[in-house]
Amino acid sequence: MEQLKILVVDDEIRMRKLVRDFLVKSGYRVVEAADGQEAVDTFFAEGDIALVILDVMMPKMDGYQVVKEIRSYSQVPILMLTAKGEERDELKSFETGADEFISKPFSPRVLVARVEALLRRAGVLDKKEILEAGGIVVDKGAHTVTNDGEPVELSYKEFELLSYFMENQGIALSREKILNNVWNFDYFGDARTVDTHVKKVRSKLKNKGEYIKTIWGMGYKFEC
Repeated sequence: MEQLKILVVDDEIRMRKLVRDFLVKSGYRVVEAADGQEAVDTFFAEGDIALVILDVMMPKMDGYQVVKEIRSYSQVPILMLTAKGEERDELKSFETGADEFISKPFSPRVLVARVEALLRRAGVLDKKEILEAGGIVVDKGAHTVTNDGEPVELSYKEFELLSYFMENQGIALSREKILNNVWNFDYFGDARTVDTHVKKVRSKLKNKGEYIKTIWGMGYKFEC
């Protein structure tokens, strides 16, 4: 498969290098821009950008304006970076058209996981048949799960739930989002359904059940 090209936009050279190194190590091609205007020019000049990682506070044109410019012509996945962790900044990112949001400082591995989740969601990156994390192996083709080599017996929905968590490692998922993606949009149950299945999956994973972390007041996050 041809390498996917990602545009990394940040006015800090060290930040761009950090992100670039981890993305290149994960098999992506990276192009860079140091300010908002250069980001817009580069995006349209390249023509085949698969995803944009974009800082908010930049000279010439801030990240929000860059998103608006790109959204006028493209629905490419956009992940916003910001040094601020305030709710209003996150909301503004989504309102201007960003798909995902991550606050600095962040784990580069979590950033790469979010990039992959966004690309899968956009249909650009093929969904992996084999998912591995912290000794847990999910084989989607064979519909099997092992924990440190030992088989784990899961129901159909438990299997789908664990697969969804592992495909979105490091991403906080609301109960509503989980319901929509695992039980589909036409499901008329409530959030307790998610909680019940999470409890069962945690129990069956034994010591690895703690990888499914509770985000109080929101939902869950799978993180080793």
